[in-house]
Amino acid sequence: MATEYKVSLDKVIKELSLKTVYMPVDASTIDIVSADIDRPGLELTGYLDFFDSTRIMILGYTEYSYLNRFGAEQQHHVLNAIFSLGPPAVIITRNMRPSNPLLIAAEECGVPILVTSETTSELSVNLISYLNNVLAPRITRHGVLVEVYGEGCLITGDSGVGKSETAIELIKRGHRLVADDAVEIRRTSKNTLVGTSPENIRHFIELRGIGIINARRIFGMGAIKQSEKIDMVINMELWDSNRAYDRMGLDSEYTEILGVDVPVTTIPVRPGRNLSMIIEVAAMNNRQKKMGYNAAMELLENLGMSVEEEHVQNIKVDAGLGE
Repeated sequence: MATEYKVSLDKVIKELSLKTVYMPVDASTIDIVSADIDRPGLELTGYLDFFDSTRIMILGYTEYSYLNRFGAEQQHHVLNAIFSLGPPAVIITRNMRPSNPLLIAAEECGVPILVTSETTSELSVNLISYLNNVLAPRITRHGVLVEVYGEGCLITGDSGVGKSETAIELIKRGHRLVADDAVEIRRTSKNTLVGTSPENIRHFIELRGIGIINARRIFGMGAIKQSEKIDMVINMELWDSNRAYDRMGLDSEYTEILGVDVPVTTIPVRPGRNLSMIIEVAAMNNRQKKMGYNAAMELLENLGMSVEEEHVQNIKVDAGLGE
C-alpha cells in the first residue's frame, strides 16, 4: 500500500503568507493530503457527484462573479452544499471580502476561510508547486549528494569507499554539498527527483580519522545547498581486476529511483586516481549527453567505424582475444 504523506494547514498558511478569516479549530490539526486544488465550476450549479473533499478550494474573481448573480439565500444554499462535503480549506484570492452567506456556511460546516492578495493563477501555481514538493513520494538512500557544475550528482557505494572524502575535495574545488550519508529523495514530478538532507544532520560530514565536521562553518555558505535535482548517479566501487569497465561510454546505464530512470556511472576506486576530477568530468559529460552530444559516437564516426564494430572489438578484448 502506498504511503500517504500530509502537511498541516498551518504550514501552508505560513509558506504562502495567507490571512485567516475563519478557523474552526487549530490549523496544525488540519491535514492536507492532496497536491491537487479545486476551482469550483459545475459545483456552483449543484453538480457534486465527483467532488474531491481532500482538495483545497480556491475562489477567484470568476467564482465570486457567478455567486453574485444569486441572492443571499441562494448563495448560502449553494455554498452550504459544497462546504458540507468537508474541503480542508477555502482560499479567496485578490483580497476579496468574503460575503456573509459564505461565512455563515463556513461556520455551519466548520470549513477554514483564508484570503490572499495574489491572483488566482499566481496562487494556483505557488500552491501546487509547494504541495507537490511536501507531499511527493520519497525514499532515503545512503550516499552523498553534491552539485557539480550545476549537475546533481548522487554518489553511492559501500561504506568506507571514500564518498565523503571525495565530497570534501569537490567542495574545495568550488562545488556544493547537499547531503552526506543520508539523502532524502522526492519525486516532485513524473521525471524529476530532488534530493535534500535530513534536517538533523544537514551540513555535517563524517570523515574517518577526524570525526564529524560542519561543512557550512568550515567552508562557508557558498559550499552548501539546501536541495538539488538529481541528474545522475555515480557508483564508486573498489577496483576489480576481473571486471571489464566501460572504456567508451557508448551505452548509457540507468538505475530506477521512485519510478524515474537516472543515468548511472560506475567509477572504480584505487590509489592514485583523482576521483574529484573524474566526477567533474562525468558531470560535464552527462550534461553534454543531455544536450545530444556523445564524444564516443563522434570518435567512431571519425574512425569510420560503426557502433556494432566497436561492440565486437570490446567483446574480443574482454575475452582476451585482442590487445
